[in-house]
Amino acid sequence: MISATTNTGSISFETFVAGYLDDVRYELIDGELIDLEPTGLHEQVAGLINRKLNVAIELLDLPWFIPMKCLIKPLGLNSAFRPDVVIIDQTALTNEPLWQTEPVITLGNSVKLVVEVVSTNWQNDYARKVEDYVRVASRREALGIGEYWIADYLGLGGKRYIGSSKEPVMTIYQLVDGVYQGNQFRGKQKIISPTFPNLNLTAAQIFAAGR
Repeated sequence: MISATTNTGSISFETFVAGYLDDVRYELIDGELIDLEPTGLHEQVAGLINRKLNVAIELLDLPWFIPMKCLIKPLGLNSAFRPDVVIIDQTALTNEPLWQTEPVITLGNSVKLVVEVVSTNWQNDYARKVEDYVRVASRREALGIGEYWIADYLGLGGKRYIGSSKEPVMTIYQLVDGVYQGNQFRGKQKIISPTFPNLNLTAAQIFAAGR
């Protein structure tokens, strides 16, 4: 996501929900209000992924859905992430403490898959969110989101994450024994998704949406 930190000072999750829940331009990280400014190309990539995953859900006739707006709040952290695409298991929502009144997810079991489309603030997608989607740092309690996609259609990520060629890359993390294991896909390579093993989608198709 493209983001710029606003100078509002530290705010609580409760204040964020009261003032910014319905404003899709913002998310909260460690009490800092993050102003999201996605480009049109960014939205094209997110829209294509959304469409392909919705079709996959429908074909499998699963009780899952992609909400129009949703926050993910790791327990114990003063953060509320607003993923570009998130697949929710409707059958798990009865255990969510906030869902009946607000579109906020706090339990990893409610989430089947998360997608972030990378823009200038790539550090959050490659480092911070990988960490927080797996566990709650302050308590060492597993959030445990099973699958996490990073769609870096511009090749903006650091060399540590995508190599020195700085080419567009899809990274798909799978949670295995409490640790994310990542696979990367480029060009005409077919995306391999543990959640959707029959998904017919290539990295090139995703990148083409951002042109």
